[in-house]
Amino acid sequence: MFGFTEEQVANFGMTFGLGAFMLYMLFIIGELAYRSKAGKVGTFALFFVLAFGMLGFVAKTIIEKMWGI
Repeated sequence: MFGFTEEQVANFGMTFGLGAFMLYMLFIIGELAYRSKAGKVGTFALFFVLAFGMLGFVAKTIIEKMWGI
């Protein structure tokens, strides 16, 4: 597609596509906390619990870059 290999397109989607999706999910969590009037502790709990899975994905990417996998 447009001179790119399938591997290059997949790599672009995994880095920038999922990165943009994760930022959008953080926006949704913030909006949820705002509309529910969660307060400071509730907002922290929402971000901690709901964004914890994204932290694992970011950590996996960093470990792959450091080890050269």
